[in-house]
Amino acid sequence: MDSILETSQPKRKRFIRKTEVYSFKLDKPNVIEIGIPIIKVVADLAQEFGVKIYVVGGFVRDKLLGRDVKDIDFTVVGDSIAFAEFVGEKLQKHPIIYERFKTALIVAGDYNLEFVGTRKEEYIPSSRKPIVTEGTLEDDLKRRDFTINSLALSLNRENYGELVDLFGGYKDLQDKILKTPLEAGITFSDDPLRMMRAARFASQLNFTIEETCLNKLSEMADRIQIISQERITEELFKIIDSNNPGKGLFILHQSGILQWIFPELENLAGVDLVEKDNKVFAHKDVFRHSVKVLENIVPMTSNRWLRFAALTHDIAKPKTKKFINGIGWTFHGHEDLGAKWMPKIFRRMKFPLDNLNYVEKLIRLHQRPMQLVDEEVSDSAIRRLAFQAGDALEDLFILVRADITTKNPNLSEQYKNNYEIVFNKVIEVQEKDKLREFQSPIRGEEIMEVCNVPPSKLVGFIKEQIEEAILDGKIPNEYDDAKKYFIENKENWIQEYQTSLKTSNAI
Repeated sequence: MDSILETSQPKRKRFIRKTEVYSFKLDKPNVIEIGIPIIKVVADLAQEFGVKIYVVGGFVRDKLLGRDVKDIDFTVVGDSIAFAEFVGEKLQKHPIIYERFKTALIVAGDYNLEFVGTRKEEYIPSSRKPIVTEGTLEDDLKRRDFTINSLALSLNRENYGELVDLFGGYKDLQDKILKTPLEAGITFSDDPLRMMRAARFASQLNFTIEETCLNKLSEMADRIQIISQERITEELFKIIDSNNPGKGLFILHQSGILQWIFPELENLAGVDLVEKDNKVFAHKDVFRHSVKVLENIVPMTSNRWLRFAALTHDIAKPKTKKFINGIGWTFHGHEDLGAKWMPKIFRRMKFPLDNLNYVEKLIRLHQRPMQLVDEEVSDSAIRRLAFQAGDALEDLFILVRADITTKNPNLSEQYKNNYEIVFNKVIEVQEKDKLREFQSPIRGEEIMEVCNVPPSKLVGFIKEQIEEAILDGKIPNEYDDAKKYFIENKENWIQEYQTSLKTSNAI
């Protein structure tokens, strides 16, 4: 089979990478056909309310690129809050007001309509929060991060749909290049997150960063430290979510930004060399390998956390690396240590903790399928893998398949076939032993009642003995068999547990 995802088993899906192709007319159009009814409604309301209004930024960029867009940013020359409240009243929608930044959001059907007044933003070097004052349309457009995001379309009756391009953004879209409207140092200093946005747009759009901007990323990399962790994390995941994440990650690495935002990932970079008996032994660059695994997994899944696990599966290799004569480079235990690092990484980077267990599990188990390739592997070992992986089992096999980065096609095919064999073994044992919904047939409440004990670690210890017996094939995964086994062994287990406690206390 070509892929473990293409078996006859149900519930498995294959995700295909969506390739985006952009095309332009060579001559810049004076007027753009907007074609979205809600925008015309807002334009008519602006005429009624008596304000000038433009649709700006990402909507215009994506409209020209032929990309689907649901977020529409309006710039109002005048009181944007008052106008948003007027629009909300007419549409019978309640606007969400952000008074501090003079912005408002209205959700209308499938679209998010954001209204902001034309404004200037000024930053002081030690702050990540701008001082916002009223400005002109030009002020508003030049404060944007890149020229491709500084385009505007007039919604005013006298020139509806007219393209406003003060900084050459249309040509930069044609050339697929990222430039800043102002001098790059000013733009990045005003909001250093824009340096990460450069990497993100390079990934999302497959654009190139203009050389001057690229140099400024390296010069100003440490400025990223003043940005809140939440904003950094959001941009990092937009890169990981993109169709070309490697491009953005290499920009962050080569510019020096990565060392400030994700030092554990940065530490993977470099090639280790050891000379023994006039021979040089090199180990591959683990950063490049990790990025390659992420890129391999992109066509297979849109699951953000599976992608993150692919990027970080070898995160602890630098800490565990060792060169042994006659064997070479080893990284014993890197999967367990990498999993142990995840809680600290999640908390520091302010990731949602409800995804922690899933990522830990994938990192801890990513070596296991290869260890089970042997034809003679026991059902017990297969059961343990299925039990430990749980709901993440199929994702684990997606990860290990993406982890095949050898350039030797014969070896690559051999690895794929081996994983196919193991996966099919796991499915066979799962179905035979009813392990897909495996839990101990004997619940904690019953253990407490039969043994006349309160909630305690002893209850968990007894449950674990029952589960181990099932996983080892000593008893079937059935209630009656498990109950009989429990009754026969409970006294011995209680004694064993109490002995272990005394030993532990004595130490």
